[in-house]
Amino acid sequence: MTAGRTGDRPRVGDVAVPVDVTRPFTRRAGLATGLTDEQLQSTAYRRIFRGVYADAATLITAPARLEAARLIGPADAFATHHTAARLLGGIVPDTPVTHLGTTSQRRGRVTDLRVHRYAALPPLVQVAGQPVTAPTQTFLDLAGSLDLVDLVVLGDSLVNAGQIVPEDLRAASAASHTRWARSARRAAAYVRRGAESAPETRLRMLVVLAGLPEPQTQVPVLGSHGRVLYRLDMGWEEVKVALEYDGRHHIERQEKWHADLLRREDCESREWRFVVATSPDLYVGPHQTLGRVRTTLSDRGFVLPRLRDDWRVHFPSRETLTG
Repeated sequence: MTAGRTGDRPRVGDVAVPVDVTRPFTRRAGLATGLTDEQLQSTAYRRIFRGVYADAATLITAPARLEAARLIGPADAFATHHTAARLLGGIVPDTPVTHLGTTSQRRGRVTDLRVHRYAALPPLVQVAGQPVTAPTQTFLDLAGSLDLVDLVVLGDSLVNAGQIVPEDLRAASAASHTRWARSARRAAAYVRRGAESAPETRLRMLVVLAGLPEPQTQVPVLGSHGRVLYRLDMGWEEVKVALEYDGRHHIERQEKWHADLLRREDCESREWRFVVATSPDLYVGPHQTLGRVRTTLSDRGFVLPRLRDDWRVHFPSRETLTG
């Protein structure tokens, strides 16, 4: 980035007069419309990035933050990595950084803004009028920074958002020749339809990485006439074992929680058994959770091998962390 104040340079979105202060604008555009630096630094305005502002009452959504970042980024900037994933409806670990891509040589150094250079323009889609790397490209890009389980969570969430299907992710990963293509291929092989939340994906991955049979997602429970009565998060239909994750929302939404209890009672009357996990079962005692799953499956006739240790690196138990 050249010397001087970022907002002094003409950027995409700079206009003469007037400027729409309910959308991100540069300092230069604000000054041109009659605002002063004193006003911009007052509580009436908020600074999104250095040299980029908006009215204090403006809700800074993900598309708005991207619009703000592009005002000070390269002229051809587009959303990529974590920023692209969120705009596409994907689930990724939290980060304060906005990620932009470019094919130009220019790279800036702005707090909470990172620019990635691409040798050629990657596939892009439009989200809320902003250019964003396509779902498969976003998945491949993040294969270089996310671990296996987080990358599967991303893949499942993109599928659940209707952005992609698992087969397309696998094909794109197989065709990739980046240095993290192997990580992408491994994660894509685990991406499934029907996973409706990140904890559900994590619970499935805990089971799979321990070497237990993979549970099917969205398992149907049939009535006496073959009609689908319910769909369970996941489970093993052939032995009528359900594996479900209970999140905080089940407690905060009493009606939903009560309906789930009645549903489980009805399923149990139809000879289904449930293994229900909560947050501590994933993040505090994953080994005990695996034990419960293994015991239940064994009781229903599965002949199971000893648990593998592959899960441990992704699900460190409290004992691991304190030992």
